[in-house]
Amino acid sequence: MVKVRNYKKHLLEQLKDHEEAASYLNAALQDDDPHVFLLALRDIAEAQGGMSWLAEQADLNRESLYRTLSLRGNPRFFNLLSVLSAFGLELSINTISKRKRGRSRVS
Repeated sequence: MVKVRNYKKHLLEQLKDHEEAASYLNAALQDDDPHVFLLALRDIAEAQGGMSWLAEQADLNRESLYRTLSLRGNPRFFNLLSVLSAFGLELSINTISKRKRGRSRVS
C-alpha cells in the first residue's frame, strides 16, 4: 500500500524555509488572479507562526491582517512590505517578456 501525505501539512512544512516561501510567492505571482498571491501569503503566515505572530512581527493589527490577506483583500503597499519583511523576504522587480507586456495583471 502506498503511503499518502497530507498535502497541506507538507506544504506548510516546506514554507517554513525562506527560500521555499520566496519560490512559492513567485509562483503565485505568475497566476492571472492577484488574489492567489494574497492566499499564498496566508499559507506562509500559517507555516511560519500564524497570523498573530505575523501581526506582531509586521507591527500590524491582526484583524486587519486577516482582511488584507483574504480573497477580498487589497493590501496597502507598505503593509505588504512589512509582511514580506516579517517573513525575511523582500520585493524585487524584473523585466517581463514582450509577449506578456500587453496583458493586464490587475482586475
